[in-house]
Amino acid sequence: MVALIDPPTSGSLKFSGREAANAKGGDLRGFRRLVQMVFQDPYGSLNPRHKVGSILMEPLAINTGLTHDEREHAARSMMGRVGLRQEHFIRYPHMFSGGQRQRIAIARALMLKPRIVVADEPVSALDLSIQAQVLNLLLDLQESFKLAYLFIAHDLSVVRHIAHDVLVMYLGRVAEYGVKEAIFEAPRHPYTMALLSATPTTDPASRNQRVVLSGEPPSPLDPPAGCAFNARCPHATDLCKAERPAPRYVDGRLVARHHAERLG
Repeated sequence: MVALIDPPTSGSLKFSGREAANAKGGDLRGFRRLVQMVFQDPYGSLNPRHKVGSILMEPLAINTGLTHDEREHAARSMMGRVGLRQEHFIRYPHMFSGGQRQRIAIARALMLKPRIVVADEPVSALDLSIQAQVLNLLLDLQESFKLAYLFIAHDLSVVRHIAHDVLVMYLGRVAEYGVKEAIFEAPRHPYTMALLSATPTTDPASRNQRVVLSGEPPSPLDPPAGCAFNARCPHATDLCKAERPAPRYVDGRLVARHHAERLG
C-alpha cells in the first residue's frame, strides 16, 4: 500500500500531508515517484536480459523527459554513489555477486530521487560481511539523499543497526511501536520480548534469558478472538481471550496489550 501498488480497504495514506490512497492519473504518477522499492531477492529483482545501464536508465525514460545522454549521465553518476565501477554499465546482472546486484537495485530505486524507499528484507539473502557493507551504504545514502526508509526485516540486530523507530507486528496487527531505544531496552509486549531474546549476540553482558513461545502461530485469515497473541502468551488472562486490546501509550511507546504496565 505504501508503494501504491494495492489500495487500502480503509483508512488514509498521506505523503507530506496529501492524501494518496485514491490518487488518479498525474497525481498517482507523482506520488509513485516519491516511493521506490528495494526487493529481498537481488537475483530475481533485476531483468537478466537488460544491461545495468539500461536497468538504471529505464525509470528516467518512463517518468522524465530527459534525453538519452542525460539519462546515461545520471545512471553513471548513481553507479558511483553506490560503489559500482563505470565498466559495470554494460554488464548483465548474472555477472555480479549478490551484494553487487543489491547495489544495482538500490541505485535503480534512487534514480527518481524518491522521498521514501521501501526496503523489503534487503540484506537477508546476503552473507553477513556483505550485509554490513550494504547496511552502511544505505545509511550513507540516507544522509546524502535525505531519505526515509520503511525497512522490513525479521533480524532485530539489523533493525537495531538501521532503525530510528520500530514497529513490531503480529498477524498483521500492531504489537508495539516506539523509538528504537525504548523497544530494545524495555519491551512491553511479550512477543517483542520473545523476539529480542532470540536475537544472537556476542556480548555476554547483554544476553537475556530465552523466552520460548509455545504453540504455533494462528492463521492470519482466522485470528483468534481477543488478543491475536493470547494462545501463545505466557501472561494471557481471560480478558486477553475475550477482548482485543487497543494500542495505547505506556512508558513512551504504543502497546497493544491489556497488561502493558507489567515488565514481564
